[in-house]
Amino acid sequence: MKVTICAVGRLRKSPELELITDYLERFSKAGRGMGLGPASVIEVEDKKNLGMEAEAALLERAIPAGSVMVTLDERGDVVSSPEFATRLGGWRDGARDVTFVIGGADGIAPGLRAKADWSLSFGRMVWPHMLVRVMLAEQLYRAGQILAGTPYHRV
Repeated sequence: MKVTICAVGRLRKSPELELITDYLERFSKAGRGMGLGPASVIEVEDKKNLGMEAEAALLERAIPAGSVMVTLDERGDVVSSPEFATRLGGWRDGARDVTFVIGGADGIAPGLRAKADWSLSFGRMVWPHMLVRVMLAEQLYRAGQILAGTPYHRV
């Protein structure tokens, strides 16, 4: 099962980029034997600053065909790490690729949000997009570890 993160904006060399790279590499390596991964990131940029709708069009073109689309949105479902792992395992078992979509500073356009198969929230607080990427990458790795039965996730 391929996992793609489609996000608005480009991360330059930074501590956040190092964390994302580390967690996604761990996820891809550890998940290989369980049918999880590889994980990749596709970044899009609205260079003309045309707003949410332009970003949505760029994101929609970047989403791999046939994949489950999950938006990261403050209005989405708040779930536990084990619940997230169960959902990820279900997509894997259903032979479905999954794409996580992270919008720009104004969020994800309503039209694209409406097309999502699921919407996920990391709580009611608003997070900077670069931190959402880090948190998502860590939760993907954690989900893989939960599915593998390792002690990484402690209750």
